Amino acid sequence: MTPHVLTLAGSFLQSNQVVTVLQPVLDRIATAAQEIASLALLDGDDVVFVARSSPTRVFSAGLDIGYRLPAFCTSVGRAMLGRLDDAELAARLKAMRRDPVTPQTVTDPKKLLATIIADRAQGYSLVDREAEPHFRSISVPVRRYDGTIVAAINMGGHVDRVPARELIDRFLPLLREGAEDVKSRLL
Repeated sequence: MTPHVLTLAGSFLQSNQVVTVLQPVLDRIATAAQEIASLALLDGDDVVFVARSSPTRVFSAGLDIGYRLPAFCTSVGRAMLGRLDDAELAARLKAMRRDPVTPQTVTDPKKLLATIIADRAQGYSLVDREAEPHFRSISVPVRRYDGTIVAAINMGGHVDRVPARELIDRFLPLLREGAEDVKSRLL
């Protein structure tokens, strides 16, 4: 590949309605929480991070735009997989590769199915050290005007710095507010 591939990527990001609508929301959330906020899309059995925002004080490393991870072990992936009905979700989980990424990665399709169904019911997904060894994150689905899940937004942090309870108490309300704010603007 040559640097010309960046032109193609830039064109996608500039023309993608979800990215355009969500970037100001990510900026607002990141500033309010003083943490990194990201937007991901489902691409096959992976998630792809397509936008992010970082407050100036936060060292920006890790999930850059274009970064891919398996959907089954990420909070954004589980939030988006929740758009499938139970039978479709069970079949999809069984068919996809579920190689462990860390020692904490849940790979059993029945456990994953139960987790994603529970996440769907509570309206968010929290993943603790399953996609990255020392990282936990929380995500909410982003829905368009008709309720269809089109993306997910998340925040997270290193396990030594951000307790799981803080993800729920401090980050979840910001994520929910941001996702709700854009619902009527997504076609």
